[in-house]
Amino acid sequence: MKVEIFSDVVCPWCYIGHRRFARAAARFAGEVEVTYRPFELNPDAPAEGEPLLEALGRKFGGSAAQMTEHVAAVGAEEGLELRFGQAISANSFEAHRLIELAAGQGLAARMADRLFAAHFTDGLNIGDPEVLAKLAAEVGVTETGEAAAQVREQLARARELGITSVPFFLFEERFGVSGAQPEDTFLAALEEVAQRTAG
Repeated sequence: MKVEIFSDVVCPWCYIGHRRFARAAARFAGEVEVTYRPFELNPDAPAEGEPLLEALGRKFGGSAAQMTEHVAAVGAEEGLELRFGQAISANSFEAHRLIELAAGQGLAARMADRLFAAHFTDGLNIGDPEVLAKLAAEVGVTETGEAAAQVREQLARARELGITSVPFFLFEERFGVSGAQPEDTFLAALEEVAQRTAG
């Protein structure tokens, strides 16, 4: 079964959703072919970055700290360490390009995971070309400078599909599931789509 995951590496719920879906896919009886699709939560974010809590404070006001504490607690339940106090808000276009590039080398899942961890756990600026070059080398991705056109194409497709929030999971180009659903919900979705598309 083909599943496209539209997400952004600076989105904590996407990180949580990726983790939950991966576990559901591992429990699913059939084969799941995942393709990572880009989505930019903040396309205007500068590449040089700024402390994430400052950016969230501007957007959400005083509730930002409470909000991030809640998300960090949910992430911890999934085995993820979300350190919002260290995270840097930055433009994610080049990170998406790296995932697209990694996909052609069979390393998309590893590259996406590494970028999520770099942003949320390691406090690295995923908009910085030097940081991205190191992360690519770490995962074993050969940086060719290509794939920007494909990312723009997929960002446009997300808009055409009417996707306004992520994570968004598109099954067989027909069935959509929005949000970081519980693992069992993802498993039920996989099983239902398998039944609907059988034969």
